[in-house]
Amino acid sequence: MEKLIEDFSLGLFFWQTLLFVALVFLLWKYAWNPILNAINDREEGIKNALASAEEAKKEMQNLTADNEKLLKEARAERETLLKEAREIKDKIVTDAKDLAQAEGDKLIKQAQATIESEKKAAVADIKNQVAQLSVEIAEKVIKEQLSNKEKQLKLVDDMLGDIKLN
Repeated sequence: MEKLIEDFSLGLFFWQTLLFVALVFLLWKYAWNPILNAINDREEGIKNALASAEEAKKEMQNLTADNEKLLKEARAERETLLKEAREIKDKIVTDAKDLAQAEGDKLIKQAQATIESEKKAAVADIKNQVAQLSVEIAEKVIKEQLSNKEKQLKLVDDMLGDIKLN
């Protein structure tokens, strides 16, 4: 039996080896090229994917740099606009102050002119009133002096005396 088992093992080994060689031959003949092509295609696909990923990474870095540049430019423009707005605001405030000062000076000059004209009118009115009072007082004094005949004759003589002396 040992011989039988030994023969069986040897025969089994022979057939297994023959089947293995046939299987390797069939795989090499029909499956090896498609498997290698699939592996090569897969390897090429991975290389392409890695290259695309690297390009995408570079593009993202470029976009990030561009975004940073645009952001810096936008900030600089914002600062410029804010500075211009502050300058315009300051100019408007200064112009408004100057205009208010000019208007105030104009109103003060007008008020001074009005006061001066009213002062002159008041002085003229006072002069007129003083003149009128003086005339009234003189009229009363003259009436009183002329009401008496002796005083009238004396006044006429005094006047004639003054005229003759001149």
